Amino acid sequence: MFIATLIALFFGPAIAQGDLASGLSQDVVEITSTYTGTDLVVFGAVERPQRGETGDIAVVVRGPDARMTVRRKDRIVGLWINGSSARLSGMAAYYFLAATRPLADIAAPETLKRYGLGFDTLVPRRAVGDGPQHTYRAALIRMMERKGFYTEKSRGVELLSGPTLFRVHVPLPAAAPRGEYTVQVYLFRRGQLVGVRSTPLFVDQIGFERRVNAFAHHWPLLYGLAAVLMAVLIGWASSLLFRRNG
Repeated sequence: MFIATLIALFFGPAIAQGDLASGLSQDVVEITSTYTGTDLVVFGAVERPQRGETGDIAVVVRGPDARMTVRRKDRIVGLWINGSSARLSGMAAYYFLAATRPLADIAAPETLKRYGLGFDTLVPRRAVGDGPQHTYRAALIRMMERKGFYTEKSRGVELLSGPTLFRVHVPLPAAAPRGEYTVQVYLFRRGQLVGVRSTPLFVDQIGFERRVNAFAHHWPLLYGLAAVLMAVLIGWASSLLFRRNG
């Protein structure tokens, strides 16, 4: 693993620059009918540590922005029904963060906010709905955590063979949104950002699944009619089969 990491650092998709080098185990995730999720690896090295001080590493994987609706459940006469709701625009559809230490020990809150590190920095560009925005935002973050779309690990960076090589495992659920992701690796020393590397990651469908998905999005009415027709034909064929066997 140690030798493979070194080779990937020099020949991987991300190019070393300055004191920080990083790369991905794969920069394209292909979605097929048998896809059940994957586990990406973000790896890298801190070059020329100052006086033996490597610093702190933070790795962020952010998916495409999306517009999400959050509804509050109200209990009425013993039944839970949808109550007020809010629509949040510009929230990340996927967010993963891993660091060498708790974020509060790495940098000041304003620095973390500037670079979008941590759940506290996940704020919608626009919110429309009833009630205070922060209530719906907090509920959305909790919901995305339960689904595995939001993750924050204060000690999720694994150091390899000393403090200069690092590795992070990033779980990508099967239902993770398709689109372009951004993988960013930050290097902090004494609370100041001294290096950052950014690598794109593409999650998309291929083959027949891609064509079906494109057809459904570009011609939704025809897709719906085709789905109904297929269901009718399958039902008719099943009835003939059972009739013959009966």
